Amino acid sequence: MNKETEMEPKNIMFETMPVNRLFFKCAVPNMISMAVISLYTIADGIFVGHFIGAEALAAVNIVMPVIMISFALSDMIAIGSSVQIAIRLGKKKEKEACVIFSVCTALIVMIACVMGLAGFFGAGGILALMGADGEVTSLAEEYIRVYAVFAPLIMVYFAVDNYLRICGCVRYSMAINVSTALLNIVLDFVFIGVLGWGVWSAAFATCIGLTAGTVMGYAPFIRKKLPLRFTRGRAGRGALLNIVYNGSSEFFSNIAGSVLMIIFNSVLLRLSGSLAVAAFSVVMYIDSVVISALYGITDSMQPAISYCYGAGLKHRMMAVEKRVLAACAVICLLTFIVMRTGGEYLMSLFIKEDDDMLLAMSTRAMELFSFTYFICWIGQSMSEFFTAVNRPGISLTISMGRSLFYPSLMMFILVSHMGLDGVWLTSPFAGILTAVTATCFFIRFLRREYLYL
Repeated sequence: MNKETEMEPKNIMFETMPVNRLFFKCAVPNMISMAVISLYTIADGIFVGHFIGAEALAAVNIVMPVIMISFALSDMIAIGSSVQIAIRLGKKKEKEACVIFSVCTALIVMIACVMGLAGFFGAGGILALMGADGEVTSLAEEYIRVYAVFAPLIMVYFAVDNYLRICGCVRYSMAINVSTALLNIVLDFVFIGVLGWGVWSAAFATCIGLTAGTVMGYAPFIRKKLPLRFTRGRAGRGALLNIVYNGSSEFFSNIAGSVLMIIFNSVLLRLSGSLAVAAFSVVMYIDSVVISALYGITDSMQPAISYCYGAGLKHRMMAVEKRVLAACAVICLLTFIVMRTGGEYLMSLFIKEDDDMLLAMSTRAMELFSFTYFICWIGQSMSEFFTAVNRPGISLTISMGRSLFYPSLMMFILVSHMGLDGVWLTSPFAGILTAVTATCFFIRFLRREYLYL
């Protein structure tokens, strides 16, 4: 039996499985995985907020954009290579797919080593540039240095999730993500709740969990049990440039999102001090669950969309995308309802019982921020779709608008007229502009591909 015959059953579901069944097989487990993954971030917030306090909560929120920037390069390689691998598998070019997989894994590890060194030795200077001072700076520095030490082991974790799903190992990927999150939550409880360690232990718990996930994720590849295998070879210059180009949307989106968070934190510090930053961090913890669920859907269907696009199955590709859009819309509507009816209860999970000022500010922030979910699903879905069909330029335009340009514009306008409420309303108004932009690009794509309009 040759390699092509051996590999075909692993990927044939993208081509032959009924679309509804394919969607539920891929999207539901990954959505659960991503939502569960976000729990370790929420666990950090709950334990830090309840056992350490508002200053520590603000420190974690201030440092998180820096951590996300460090992950941006590895995410660029992971996403860009995943698209190229899936397209090549759709074209039955399995050897090329394995070479790209091997080269890109090694590249991510090398990037992680460099970023880890930069984060460990440059943490203080980075935080000073962000305007952090006093106790918040000290706590944030502790947190970021733990991530820096573990960087080579944890940055590759987010890539292996993509590679497992390309190979059809959706349930195994979900099991790893769930195990990682649960381990992190348990360690948060032990380190912070029982032992009384500081904010650095929240980062330590997360890094231990992600390291365990990396080991479990790469084990099947090392044992050569999957279509993708580690192999010797060199990816051509053109392939690497295409990977970087195709992953640039996610890279700049991550960078833009992190820059936006820095801007938000700076504005909030100026308007209402660390209390406002802490309130914003609480809202972002809740938002991270929703965004993770949306990303879980869009990301899980990227291999199927890329495969169908590579195989010339454009109508099947669009059938998959319709289900992605519908599922994201439903999740956002349910989120809006929950936030409007149970916002104060959700906020209280992260806040000490006697901190009435933080609770009131956080509840107000969530009431206004909740309108984001009427429209944000359009930009999120469309950006991922254009990445999957090898249109990184369009994806980048949508992502940059969603993550930086539109929010910055709206915050400038709204804060000058509404003060602190303008910060909370920035996201809903930016979402409207993003949706209009994404819809225009989508209609043009459909016309050019002679599919519908």
